[in-house]
Amino acid sequence: EVQLVESGGGLVQPGGSLRISCAASGFTFDDYAIGWFRQAPGMEREGVVCFSKGGGDTYYSDSVKGRFTISTDNAKNTMYLRMNRLEPEDTAVYYCAADSGIILSSLRNANQYDYWGQGTQVTVSS
Repeated sequence: EVQLVESGGGLVQPGGSLRISCAASGFTFDDYAIGWFRQAPGMEREGVVCFSKGGGDTYYSDSVKGRFTISTDNAKNTMYLRMNRLEPEDTAVYYCAADSGIILSSLRNANQYDYWGQGTQVTVSS
């Protein structure tokens, strides 16, 4: 059974940094595309950073390029999202997602992913 559990969200000041984690079970990163998505109140869920199977290709939203980085620890079966120079506009619930059947052109499409974590709140505010 595929399970995803996020942790590490919280309140951070503008310009600060935060790392959130997603512990995965039931699959390996070599076999599944993975991604971080976020959803602010009243907004659609959007792709932030996504990895193809095995990490050969990466999608970054224009709004986070140069500030956010996705990484994985295969030994722990955990994926991370490192967020630097956070802005109030980054405030949202952040979700990790995984799926075995994502094609490259659909990496950023939330509706293509079958497996989701419960989400973790990130609030950027002074």
